[in-house]
Amino acid sequence: MTPWPELPYAAWKDTAATLHLWTQIAGKIRLARTPWLNHSWHVTLYVSARGLTTSPIPDGARTFQIDFDFIDHVLWIRTSDGHFRQLMLKPMTVAEFYADVMIALKELGLGTKINTMPNEIADCVVFDADTVHKSYDADAVYRFWQILLRVNGVFARFRTGFLGKTSPVHFFWGSFDLAVTRFSGRKAPRHPGGVPNLPDAVAQEAYSHEVSSAGFWPGGGAIDYPAFYSYAYPAPDGFAAAKVKPAKAFFSKELSEFILPYDAVRTARDPEAALMEFLQSTYDAAADLAKWDRQALECAFGEPGRPRIF
Repeated sequence: MTPWPELPYAAWKDTAATLHLWTQIAGKIRLARTPWLNHSWHVTLYVSARGLTTSPIPDGARTFQIDFDFIDHVLWIRTSDGHFRQLMLKPMTVAEFYADVMIALKELGLGTKINTMPNEIADCVVFDADTVHKSYDADAVYRFWQILLRVNGVFARFRTGFLGKTSPVHFFWGSFDLAVTRFSGRKAPRHPGGVPNLPDAVAQEAYSHEVSSAGFWPGGGAIDYPAFYSYAYPAPDGFAAAKVKPAKAFFSKELSEFILPYDAVRTARDPEAALMEFLQSTYDAAADLAKWDRQALECAFGEPGRPRIF
């Protein structure tokens, strides 16, 4: 398999929809047990060497972790005192997956009540009643994870070029995307809210300060193919007309953000360089037009084993 594999959305959209809901269940368990962190950073998943992970979740004197293993296609729930449960990832309904996860948590003494209504998805049903979403194409999921691995590495390098506040590289299960966000340090206008099945207070706290944010998602809705995106909140005057790179990047009026099709990166002579060009040029547009204090906020990209020189 190539390092940047093909993953046409139409070929796995049913699996993507099912997996999206499964990751929401894991993410909501973390949400229910973790103290609130700015911009909802306490709820996210992270790319791991085998799939996606919640990272450690507190449970009194213990901790536990939920891992999606996309090599062996197993969901692991492990505790710090050596106990575990595992569920095979295979075609099954969301309702069945939810029930099995809740049983496993109870058996481990980790019984957790979550809000069973999916977030950021319109016209959805609660997890325990969802018998429609039940697809699992293991090969497509593996390819998706392989893409996340590559993107995670590029995003992590891009993150090192910023001294100001910046998010981890993390996977938002609400919108099913991998993202990294830079902050100017200034407060932003109050967000209008209106995200499907998401309290306005959550969106307003998430966008409490000015951001330039970029990410990757596998497709769906207005963009029915895998793509990278970049947006600014609030978008400064002239942002939509900014010249960005590479040549196949464009501004979507419907989404109010720049889009770069994944296939344009995958087929580039140097995919990592093409993606970095998109990240840097869209950030440049946001920061310049909004008059960020770039001299104070930026630095050279980090190098392994070499401390920064000030």
